[in-house]
Amino acid sequence: MSFRLAAYAVCIEANRALLVHHRSGSWTLPGGRVEHGEDPLDTVRREVLEETGCAVAVERLLGIDSRLIPAAERAVPGGEDHQNVGIFYQGRLLTGDLRPEANGDIVEIAWTALPRVASLRRSSLVDVGLALAATLPADGHVAVVPVGGLIQH
Repeated sequence: MSFRLAAYAVCIEANRALLVHHRSGSWTLPGGRVEHGEDPLDTVRREVLEETGCAVAVERLLGIDSRLIPAAERAVPGGEDHQNVGIFYQGRLLTGDLRPEANGDIVEIAWTALPRVASLRRSSLVDVGLALAATLPADGHVAVVPVGGLIQH
């Protein structure tokens, strides 16, 4: 089984969420893989800066999502089951000018009206992060977000 630990920022202002457009064609939250020996809090700060050009203030831990993606549902031929653990933080942009990641996977950044998010081709982690931000569950978990036609991440 493969495993990925990642940290994401959920930045919401004026009923809009900050989303980044991955070169694969899907929208997602700014964030990414926790490097070996790296604290997830440092990861989210580093990833937001790399992907958006802006520093982020981490205001609180929203929660953790752990999901198992069976090999049969993955887009990797001959792949194995995969566990993805995402740590979601509430963030607020501080400084910098929004710009896509130089020579990276992010090609566009947008403040997106919350009602419009549902119409986007997006990673399931967007729905998880927005659900955590909306409900602030005491235990840091939301009910499983159905991925349906969403891109699994």
